[in-house]
Amino acid sequence: MAIPNAFYAQSGGVTATINASAAGVLETARRHKDRIRRVYAGRNGIIGALTEDLIDTSRESAAALAGLTRTPGGAFGSCRYKLKTPEQNPLQYARLIDVFRAHDIQYFFYNGGNDSADTCLKVSQLSAKMGYPLTCVHVPKTVDNDLVGTDNCPGFGSVAKYVATSMREAAYDVESMAKTSTKVFVMEVMGRHAGWITAAVGLAADEANDLPLLLLFPERPFDEAPFLAAVAGKIASHGYCCVGVSEGLLNAEGKFISELGLRDAFGHAQLGGAGETIAKLIREKLGHKYHQALPDYLQRAARHLASNTDLMQSYAVGKAAVEYALKGLNGVMPAIIRTADRPYRWKIEPVPLERIANHEKMLPKNFITADGFGITARARAYLQPLTMGEAPLRFRNGLPEFVRLKNRAVPKKLQPFTI
Repeated sequence: MAIPNAFYAQSGGVTATINASAAGVLETARRHKDRIRRVYAGRNGIIGALTEDLIDTSRESAAALAGLTRTPGGAFGSCRYKLKTPEQNPLQYARLIDVFRAHDIQYFFYNGGNDSADTCLKVSQLSAKMGYPLTCVHVPKTVDNDLVGTDNCPGFGSVAKYVATSMREAAYDVESMAKTSTKVFVMEVMGRHAGWITAAVGLAADEANDLPLLLLFPERPFDEAPFLAAVAGKIASHGYCCVGVSEGLLNAEGKFISELGLRDAFGHAQLGGAGETIAKLIREKLGHKYHQALPDYLQRAARHLASNTDLMQSYAVGKAAVEYALKGLNGVMPAIIRTADRPYRWKIEPVPLERIANHEKMLPKNFITADGFGITARARAYLQPLTMGEAPLRFRNGLPEFVRLKNRAVPKKLQPFTI
């Protein structure tokens, strides 16, 4: 009986450590050549499966795979493409099974966030319904840290380390200039619905770093008066103020605060990011000069400042995904289970995808201080271990050295398919 192949793909916004999960999958599969002949990667996520655009990872050297752990981005290309339900678009699912059958793929590893978990679950259910032998395992990843069933999400720890570091560094800069120049620094971070990354900004201030820092969470509707009073208070006590803002900050009516920007001479709303809106509000109401930053992709691409804890966990979930599949576990996700805070300990356990798909983990209420502008000791105890440890890079000519795979295509066997 022929040894079957496996399919791996990356989905959604990438992280500084998603390639470490890829390395975990690919290196573990190579150690089980008696069970998995080759791993084919989908070029640009699930789109690669639908269009039969497959990459033969067996053509990559062991050194190249090891180098993935040091490389940001998505080595095989990612996508934002959510499959409809089998009832809405049965042809897509039939196409997936046709591609898998044509290339003798019997293992499906999908590396992504919530939508990817949903896709993995749907593919698992449909393959069973169609009688095709396919074992599906979701490999978790998301900087938003909003997957349920896992203590934290691979990719988040490195973002947390980056935004906290950036805010601390910026605070020292602003403090230097506050007497005669900038008095307010505003940084907008990712997290459209859940405030995990915003909370991580709070790590910038601690007992050794008495920073005048305010946080604006998507879980707390924005209230202008108390916020401006808090800003004025920080400036009065410290001479300056730093603000961490979630991109998904809402007003009392549940609308994005970025929709409430200042108006131009014609009365038209000037749309912009939440951070810019907050910064302009401070200048308009309090008269202070500000600087505003939007890290955007920088926060999730910053492999040079990755958390070693995050790197290890990202690799571990990829490794566990293959091991679970070989044990016959179908429709599951390797989840990170925290077993202790001090010293921090964790393990990997399988969680059924039914518990994960289409659910969202919000920041707990007891992680936010009573005034709504800071993080509690409980939040700090949760967040701090995830940022621990450094993951050094190789440098060449003063800059980080990353790997770029060959990504050689597998010959196609089927007719073209339009997605």
